Amino acid sequence: MPLPSDPLRKLGFLTIGLFDGDNPAQGHESTLEIIELGERLGFDSAWVRHRHLQYGISSPVAVLAAASQRTSRIELGTAVIPLGWENPLRLAEDLATVDILSRGRLNPGLSVGPPMHYGQVKSALYPDTADTEDFSYDRMERLLDLVRGKPATDFSGVEGFEVFSDRVQPHSPGLGRRMWYGGGSLRSARWAGEHGMNFLTSSVVKAEESEDFAEIQLSHIRAFRAHHPDGDRARVSQGLVVIPTDSATAEQRARYEEYAHKRMPRTATPQGPARMMFAPDLVGSSEEIAERLYAHAAFREVDEVAFALPFTFDHDDYVQILTDIATELGPRLGRPAVG
Repeated sequence: MPLPSDPLRKLGFLTIGLFDGDNPAQGHESTLEIIELGERLGFDSAWVRHRHLQYGISSPVAVLAAASQRTSRIELGTAVIPLGWENPLRLAEDLATVDILSRGRLNPGLSVGPPMHYGQVKSALYPDTADTEDFSYDRMERLLDLVRGKPATDFSGVEGFEVFSDRVQPHSPGLGRRMWYGGGSLRSARWAGEHGMNFLTSSVVKAEESEDFAEIQLSHIRAFRAHHPDGDRARVSQGLVVIPTDSATAEQRARYEEYAHKRMPRTATPQGPARMMFAPDLVGSSEEIAERLYAHAAFREVDEVAFALPFTFDHDDYVQILTDIATELGPRLGRPAVG
């Protein structure tokens, strides 16, 4: 097995947080328990997805506020919040509040563009402004400015017994350096670099200059760093679905392999008009997965990862997968096991 020239610096994981619509509390509790487990296992970060109008986490910031009170060390991220669903000023207030509550552990990941199925949701989301809403990068710039402390109004001072600020409160000074852009195209990679964000590479990318997933992801990483003030030191976190089977039962292994097999056809060629490419799921022993990662051109360019947990597995499956990542795969990537 080839050895990395530099050990993995940050080991993270991503969960979707599914729940039963008839018992949503159980699914949310499972997500919080998984994040707590991640901290005990020594993970550096835990990330949650969003799922609006679905049976997954619809309010990742609220979930991470709860997680911040049940953990003390692990960094907490969103991957990603689609900004088209949000008011930048209100979101800036929520992000800063959770960052304060977590003592500086929040890593907000975001993206721009119209909300999914916008034609069906716009009358509920923006009943009066649906046709004039701006879903471009300008919306992200507004959020960045507000998080980084630029004035939101020209009014401040005392009015009666109330004191008003001209910028978002609370203000969390370090949060502006921990804003991430989740991108799947060269344009988004360049934009994130130019605006001093960190970059989350996705397991879904746009086939622009190649139809090889690793080459595409590598081109995004290099484009991002070429346009970032920090150059090669700019932070990039790679996202892939990773399912180690070291301690899995025979039944679990069979389910994991079937899951990956069903998703494999979409990884062969670009999908749809946007020519989206999907990364293959990595299933096998930690030794096998490590070998595949070291052979991955984009993995060799990063020292941070947020391995994605599969969508539809059970709580016990996630416990097994996370435990194997921490105790078996992590050490093979240069991360010593905890305990």
